[in-house]
Amino acid sequence: MNIVCLDLEGVLVPEIWIAFAEASGIPELKRTTRDEPDYDKLMNWRIGILKEHGLGLKEIQDTIATIDPIPGAKEFLDELRSITQVIIISDTFTQFATPLMKKLGWPTIFCNSLEVADNGEITGFKMRCEQSKLTTVKALQSIGYDTIASGDSHNDLGMIKASKAGFLFKSTEQIKADNPELEAFDTYDELLAAIKKAL
Repeated sequence: MNIVCLDLEGVLVPEIWIAFAEASGIPELKRTTRDEPDYDKLMNWRIGILKEHGLGLKEIQDTIATIDPIPGAKEFLDELRSITQVIIISDTFTQFATPLMKKLGWPTIFCNSLEVADNGEITGFKMRCEQSKLTTVKALQSIGYDTIASGDSHNDLGMIKASKAGFLFKSTEQIKADNPELEAFDTYDELLAAIKKAL
């Protein structure tokens, strides 16, 4: 029994925080998990910047409404879902992901949730579990699944390396150089072919 586990941002949709950094004119918010391996540190830093600028959930959701999946992502996902089970495992939040899931045809996603005050201020975040991607892959394996995983960032490496087959996709040159044992692809056709071979 195989199940494919995919990252969301940078793999199927553009990075939400980069889009919001551009929309809000706050370049510091372009920092992502490609740059900062410590997710808690990254999120707490982002929340501090939002507070400083008086920005909340609504402003980010307004930007998300303008984001479309990466060209070819929905077709790739549709074909993949026609041949095997697929779960998107993301460190994003349900409040961010839902509109994007609609554009991708409502695939299954496991992600986290934001803590939001009545006035829309983001006050914190709640992770599903520690090392959510690796923990989820191990849990799937414990109930009889062989996992095949793909992602682009530091926080994807655990699930990629723990899986039967794992691939970097649209990753950075630095992450590729640091993990030479991992096959790395930049097109959906290449990734689909590699997954099919691993199934």
